[in-house]
Amino acid sequence: MPTTEASGRTPQRSDARSNRRRILDAAQRRLRDDPDASLDSIALAAGIARRTLYGHFSNRHALIAELTQEAARALQQTFATTRIPGADPLETMTRMALAAWAVGDQYRMLTSLGRHHLGEEMVRATLAPAREETIAAIRRGQHEGVFADHVPAPVLAQALEALMLVLAEENTTPTWADPTGEAAATAFLVAAGVAPQIASRRVRTVLRE
Repeated sequence: MPTTEASGRTPQRSDARSNRRRILDAAQRRLRDDPDASLDSIALAAGIARRTLYGHFSNRHALIAELTQEAARALQQTFATTRIPGADPLETMTRMALAAWAVGDQYRMLTSLGRHHLGEEMVRATLAPAREETIAAIRRGQHEGVFADHVPAPVLAQALEALMLVLAEENTTPTWADPTGEAAATAFLVAAGVAPQIASRRVRTVLRE
Protein backbone atom coordinates (compact mmCIF):
# COMPACT_ATOMS: atom_id res chain seq x y z
CA MET A 1 0.00 0.00 0.00
CA PRO A 2 1.54 3.41 -0.95
CA THR A 3 2.37 5.82 1.81
CA THR A 4 0.11 8.85 1.82
CA GLU A 5 0.45 12.36 3.19
CA ALA A 6 -1.71 13.63 6.05
CA SER A 7 -4.06 15.10 3.45
CA GLY A 8 -4.77 11.63 2.12
CA ARG A 9 -3.02 12.21 -1.20
CA THR A 10 -0.28 9.94 -2.53
CA PRO A 11 2.98 11.94 -2.55
CA GLN A 12 4.25 12.92 -5.98
CA ARG A 13 7.40 11.23 -7.18
CA SER A 14 10.47 13.44 -6.95
CA ASP A 15 10.69 13.81 -10.73
CA ALA A 16 7.04 14.89 -10.90
CA ARG A 17 7.62 17.50 -8.20
CA SER A 18 10.74 18.66 -10.03
CA ASN A 19 8.84 19.00 -13.31
CA ARG A 20 6.08 20.97 -11.61
CA ARG A 21 8.64 23.35 -10.13
CA ARG A 22 10.32 23.78 -13.51
CA ILE A 23 6.98 24.54 -15.12
CA LEU A 24 6.11 27.18 -12.53
CA ASP A 25 9.53 28.83 -12.72
CA ALA A 26 9.46 28.89 -16.51
CA ALA A 27 5.88 30.21 -16.52
CA GLN A 28 6.81 33.04 -14.20
CA ARG A 29 9.69 34.07 -16.47
CA ARG A 30 7.75 33.74 -19.72
CA LEU A 31 4.59 35.45 -18.48
CA ARG A 32 6.63 38.26 -16.98
CA ASP A 33 8.14 38.95 -20.40
CA ASP A 34 5.01 38.11 -22.41
CA PRO A 35 1.65 37.97 -20.59
CA ASP A 36 0.18 36.18 -23.61
CA ALA A 37 2.81 33.42 -23.69
CA SER A 38 1.28 30.09 -24.72
CA LEU A 39 1.44 26.90 -22.69
CA ASP A 40 3.51 25.37 -25.51
CA SER A 41 6.14 28.10 -25.19
CA ILE A 42 6.19 27.62 -21.42
CA ALA A 43 6.73 23.88 -21.85
CA LEU A 44 9.61 24.64 -24.22
CA ALA A 45 11.15 27.11 -21.77
CA ALA A 46 10.84 24.52 -18.98
CA GLY A 47 12.53 21.88 -21.16
CA ILE A 48 9.68 19.41 -20.88
CA ALA A 49 7.20 17.80 -23.25
CA ARG A 50 3.80 19.40 -23.78
CA ARG A 51 2.04 16.34 -22.38
CA THR A 52 4.07 16.68 -19.18
CA LEU A 53 2.89 20.25 -18.69
CA TYR A 54 -0.72 19.30 -19.39
CA GLY A 55 -0.36 16.47 -16.91
CA HIS A 56 0.19 19.08 -14.20
CA PHE A 57 -1.96 21.94 -15.51
CA SER A 58 -4.88 21.15 -17.76
CA ASN A 59 -5.20 24.73 -19.01
CA ARG A 60 -3.81 28.24 -18.74
CA HIS A 61 -6.28 29.22 -16.01
CA ALA A 62 -5.05 26.42 -13.73
CA LEU A 63 -1.42 27.42 -14.23
CA ILE A 64 -2.02 31.10 -13.56
CA ALA A 65 -4.15 30.27 -10.52
CA GLU A 66 -1.24 28.29 -9.06
CA LEU A 67 1.18 31.14 -9.79
CA THR A 68 -1.04 33.67 -8.04
CA GLN A 69 -1.31 31.41 -4.99
CA GLU A 70 2.49 31.14 -4.91
CA ALA A 71 2.77 34.92 -5.21
CA ALA A 72 0.39 35.45 -2.30
CA ARG A 73 2.33 32.97 -0.16
CA ALA A 74 5.62 34.67 -1.04
CA LEU A 75 4.21 38.06 -0.07
CA GLN A 76 2.85 36.79 3.26
CA GLN A 77 6.10 34.98 4.08
CA THR A 78 8.12 38.09 3.30
CA PHE A 79 5.81 40.18 5.47
CA ALA A 80 6.30 37.67 8.29
CA THR A 81 10.10 37.79 8.10
CA THR A 82 10.13 41.60 8.33
CA ARG A 83 7.55 41.89 11.11
CA ILE A 84 8.85 43.39 14.37
CA PRO A 85 6.66 43.21 17.49
CA GLY A 86 5.98 46.65 18.90
CA ALA A 87 7.20 48.52 15.82
CA ASP A 88 5.54 51.89 15.22
CA PRO A 89 3.13 52.18 12.25
CA LEU A 90 5.65 54.06 10.10
CA GLU A 91 8.32 51.40 10.49
CA THR A 92 5.75 48.65 9.95
CA MET A 93 4.56 50.18 6.70
CA THR A 94 8.12 50.84 5.55
CA ARG A 95 9.04 47.21 6.03
CA MET A 96 5.88 46.03 4.31
CA ALA A 97 6.56 48.24 1.28
CA LEU A 98 10.13 46.97 1.01
CA ALA A 99 8.89 43.40 1.48
CA ALA A 100 6.45 43.77 -1.41
CA TRP A 101 9.25 45.18 -3.54
CA ALA A 102 11.50 42.23 -2.69
CA VAL A 103 9.00 39.85 -4.29
CA GLY A 104 8.36 42.18 -7.22
CA ASP A 105 8.01 39.53 -9.92
CA GLN A 106 5.50 37.53 -7.89
CA TYR A 107 3.66 40.71 -6.90
CA ARG A 108 3.28 41.80 -10.52
CA MET A 109 2.11 38.31 -11.41
CA LEU A 110 -0.52 38.35 -8.69
CA THR A 111 -1.94 41.79 -9.28
CA SER A 112 -1.77 42.25 -13.05
CA LEU A 113 -1.85 38.81 -14.65
CA GLY A 114 -4.11 37.43 -11.94
CA ARG A 115 -6.69 40.17 -12.36
CA HIS A 116 -6.70 39.75 -16.12
CA HIS A 117 -7.11 35.98 -16.15
CA LEU A 118 -8.73 35.08 -12.84
CA GLY A 119 -10.88 38.08 -12.07
CA GLU A 120 -10.86 40.80 -9.45
CA GLU A 121 -12.73 38.84 -6.80
CA MET A 122 -10.32 35.90 -6.81
CA VAL A 123 -7.30 38.19 -6.59
CA ARG A 124 -8.90 40.15 -3.75
CA ALA A 125 -9.51 36.90 -1.87
CA THR A 126 -5.94 35.78 -2.50
CA LEU A 127 -4.53 39.09 -1.28
CA ALA A 128 -6.88 39.34 1.70
CA PRO A 129 -4.43 38.26 4.46
CA ALA A 130 -1.69 40.65 3.30
CA ARG A 131 -4.18 43.45 2.69
CA GLU A 132 -5.71 43.08 6.16
CA GLU A 133 -2.25 43.47 7.68
CA THR A 134 -1.71 46.64 5.66
CA ILE A 135 -5.11 48.02 6.66
CA ALA A 136 -4.40 47.37 10.34
CA ALA A 137 -1.08 49.24 10.11
CA ILE A 138 -2.75 52.16 8.32
CA ARG A 139 -5.50 52.36 10.94
CA ARG A 140 -2.91 52.52 13.72
CA GLY A 141 -1.01 55.19 11.83
CA GLN A 142 -4.14 57.23 11.20
CA HIS A 143 -5.07 57.01 14.88
CA GLU A 144 -1.59 58.26 15.84
CA GLY A 145 -1.58 61.01 13.22
CA VAL A 146 1.19 59.40 11.16
CA PHE A 147 -0.84 58.68 8.02
CA ALA A 148 -3.45 60.73 6.19
CA ASP A 149 -7.00 60.11 7.37
CA HIS A 150 -8.94 61.84 4.57
CA VAL A 151 -9.99 58.41 3.24
CA PRO A 152 -10.81 55.21 5.17
CA ALA A 153 -7.95 52.79 5.77
CA PRO A 154 -9.27 50.09 3.38
CA VAL A 155 -9.52 52.63 0.54
CA LEU A 156 -6.04 54.00 1.23
CA ALA A 157 -4.67 50.46 1.31
CA GLN A 158 -6.07 49.76 -2.17
CA ALA A 159 -4.67 53.03 -3.50
CA LEU A 160 -1.22 52.22 -2.13
CA GLU A 161 -1.46 48.72 -3.59
CA ALA A 162 -2.21 50.20 -7.03
CA LEU A 163 0.74 52.60 -6.70
CA MET A 164 3.14 49.77 -5.89
CA LEU A 165 1.90 47.83 -8.91
CA VAL A 166 2.57 50.75 -11.26
CA LEU A 167 6.03 51.25 -9.79
CA ALA A 168 6.80 47.53 -10.00
CA GLU A 169 5.76 47.46 -13.64
CA GLU A 170 7.88 50.51 -14.47
CA ASN A 171 10.85 48.89 -12.74
CA THR A 172 11.00 46.39 -15.64
CA THR A 173 11.58 49.15 -18.21
CA PRO A 174 14.98 50.63 -19.18
CA THR A 175 13.85 54.14 -18.17
CA TRP A 176 13.84 53.55 -14.41
CA ALA A 177 15.41 51.09 -12.00
CA ASP A 178 14.99 50.80 -8.25
CA PRO A 179 16.81 47.61 -7.21
CA THR A 180 16.61 48.20 -3.46
CA GLY A 181 13.08 49.60 -3.42
CA GLU A 182 14.19 52.84 -1.75
CA ALA A 183 12.39 55.13 -4.21
CA ALA A 184 9.27 52.95 -4.33
CA ALA A 185 8.97 52.62 -0.56
CA THR A 186 9.48 56.37 -0.13
CA ALA A 187 6.77 57.11 -2.71
CA PHE A 188 4.52 54.59 -0.93
CA LEU A 189 4.90 56.37 2.42
CA VAL A 190 4.48 59.83 0.90
CA ALA A 191 1.23 58.66 -0.74
CA ALA A 192 0.13 57.46 2.71
CA GLY A 193 0.56 61.02 4.00
CA VAL A 194 4.10 61.00 5.40
CA ALA A 195 6.33 64.04 4.79
CA PRO A 196 8.89 63.25 2.05
CA GLN A 197 11.92 63.94 4.23
CA ILE A 198 10.63 61.73 7.04
CA ALA A 199 9.66 58.97 4.60
CA SER A 200 13.05 59.01 2.89
CA ARG A 201 14.94 58.97 6.18
CA ARG A 202 12.94 56.05 7.56
CA VAL A 203 13.34 53.99 4.39
CA ARG A 204 17.12 54.52 4.37
CA THR A 205 17.30 53.55 8.04
CA VAL A 206 15.44 50.27 7.48
CA LEU A 207 17.52 49.47 4.38
CA ARG A 208 20.75 49.97 6.32
CA GLU A 209 19.56 47.37 8.79
